[in-house]
Amino acid sequence: MGNEHKRPFAELPAALVEELLAQSGQLSQRIREDLEAMRQARWEGREALERKGFLQREGDLPAVPVPTTCGVDGAYAVERLIATDLVAVVAVAVEGLTPPSETRYWPEPRHRAYVATEGHEEETGTLARAIMIGMELELAAQAPHDVVFLDGSLTTPLIYFNQAMNRALEAPTLYLTGYLLKHVEGYLAAYRDILRAGRTDRAWVAVPKYSVRRELGKQLGWSQRVDDRAMLTTLLEPGEFTVPQPLEPPRQPWHINLNPLPEKSRAHAEALRAEIIQLLSDVRVAYYRPRGWLPAVRLEMSRSIPENAARLAGVIQALHYQCGAPGMLEPYPLYLADRMVKHLGRAMPTLRQITGQRLAETYAGDLNDVFLNLHGYRTESGR
Repeated sequence: MGNEHKRPFAELPAALVEELLAQSGQLSQRIREDLEAMRQARWEGREALERKGFLQREGDLPAVPVPTTCGVDGAYAVERLIATDLVAVVAVAVEGLTPPSETRYWPEPRHRAYVATEGHEEETGTLARAIMIGMELELAAQAPHDVVFLDGSLTTPLIYFNQAMNRALEAPTLYLTGYLLKHVEGYLAAYRDILRAGRTDRAWVAVPKYSVRRELGKQLGWSQRVDDRAMLTTLLEPGEFTVPQPLEPPRQPWHINLNPLPEKSRAHAEALRAEIIQLLSDVRVAYYRPRGWLPAVRLEMSRSIPENAARLAGVIQALHYQCGAPGMLEPYPLYLADRMVKHLGRAMPTLRQITGQRLAETYAGDLNDVFLNLHGYRTESGR
């Protein structure tokens, strides 16, 4: 463990540290007040859930075989160099705890990767993030497992795609722009298939780590200071889950800007966009408390999944088995995939050094040009 972890305030001025510590008392007081309010509202909240018929238990569902599972996650990183930007995008799919193990054909590679060098542009991160999401969707759509977990919300891909397509108009010469426009139809098709969830032997479930949505809170009149996940962590007992509810509608209509696409492919993409927007209105949200040491888990899935009791039972059982280890606050395959892709940012300086060494072997000019222009001064990474 590095010294920065052992001495977290070592580089801060002493007076600033004292000010932060002094204000921590106010923070703890406010948090205590929020926790007390939730604790006092617990029995009233549970009674409201029961009265509305929103509360269910694992035992209410039919018995099904233990499902096979996998999780998909991705990351991107931008190494800011003097002369250029080094960009890497990855996505990985990881099988859940075994048994059982999936015996159906699972196409390889079970990862995606893209590396590029770009001129300095503000849009680089936005485009890289959209490619990352698209890679995740393709891996998830191809996985043969009974239950496939995705990191983040089911609405996130549409938001990121729209942002990136808007940026593509501003940065048409970036390699990332060309790569995104080449693959976006495939990304949208995978997104459509996941939202449709037409096969009864397959369920795609999004598990956001963080959410401010209040589908249940608005119906039951809970405090606006508390989102559904925080409140339901207090209300739900282990093994309980809420009846799936419609996704909270957006403040503005869903949209993906497809104008950057070539005219010959735009019609197909527009048809996919229309279907995706329609399917988003059919997304259902539930919260499940798998274990006593875990907070409530937010689940987003196609309406066709909870409408079938056996499919919903498979999702709940998959979470029960994949959330069996204390210390992991998400399903095991998502936890492992997240641990893998988070190392991308740390690997970027090494990738830059290897690239520089190979360039130096063939560069005909002054080697000082290589090492000076490939000097890295900042790495940006994200999910």
